[in-house]
Amino acid sequence: MTKLAFVFPGQGSQYVGMGKELFENFNIVKETYEEASDNLGIDMKKLCFEGPEDALVQTENTQPAILTSSVAFLRVIESEGINCDMTAGLSLGEYGSLVTSKAITFRDAVKLVKKRGKFMQEAVPLGVGTMAAILGLEREQLLTCLEETKGFGTVEAANFNSPGQIVISGEVKAVEEAIKKASEMGAKKAVLLPVSAPFHSSLLRPAGENLKIELEKINISDPIIPVVSNVYAQKMMTREEIAPALVKQVSSSVLWHDSVKLMLNEGVTTFVEIGPGKALSGFIKRIAKTEGYKVNILNVEDLNTLNSLLNNQT
Repeated sequence: MTKLAFVFPGQGSQYVGMGKELFENFNIVKETYEEASDNLGIDMKKLCFEGPEDALVQTENTQPAILTSSVAFLRVIESEGINCDMTAGLSLGEYGSLVTSKAITFRDAVKLVKKRGKFMQEAVPLGVGTMAAILGLEREQLLTCLEETKGFGTVEAANFNSPGQIVISGEVKAVEEAIKKASEMGAKKAVLLPVSAPFHSSLLRPAGENLKIELEKINISDPIIPVVSNVYAQKMMTREEIAPALVKQVSSSVLWHDSVKLMLNEGVTTFVEIGPGKALSGFIKRIAKTEGYKVNILNVEDLNTLNSLLNNQT
């Protein structure tokens, strides 16, 4: 039996103008941006459509902006009668999955991710931590590289995105040494990323503890469809599993490769990336090829891509 999965992108996918075209064509999109604005006390429409860029890339703005855009697009898709059998999101994107599965309301989710962004930014002083992308090393090689450079400070695997595409995170000196070592070990590319904090490293544990307090204040329900937790690469089926996974996710590796592999093994043949950009589509394509699966991958972020999805489903 074939299955369809909705997947949601994480931080870094944002761009000024995201959602504007769909906003101009669907009332449900307008209502979603207004709902976010009302709950956060900021003009979400202006932030997403006009920026400026330096405001949009601030972590506590980026996270609710991406989530709002993703949920707005999701609501259009659902209004057209398209639903999924399973859902997952990369880091921040998992909140889009939890809204999809009715485990958390959009109202609670958008407020949570704004606080999450603030907590993540405040956990480590500017200039202390950074991240880097390592291309062309296998997972085992990368872990060896990190083991050999940990003497310079904290450096850990942050994202296992797809075969040969891994992101590391930690203290600046240790990350820089890991880049050198990875290059020596044969990495095709090893570069620092333009980020303001060492996301998904143990340095962010204080942010997770603050998030835990906020999660205790909201109502979490059992998901109506399975949500694949990217920190465990396992399906979450009960509300008790959700808060601990979200807390751990802040300071742990994102197992995106493993999460997609699980969905493939569960019979997912069509993936729809909902939100700005196409990063997940590229990862999924490489993972499916490596694992020997043929899949249909679509994304929805404007009228053209929405129509492609609708035509694909008819």
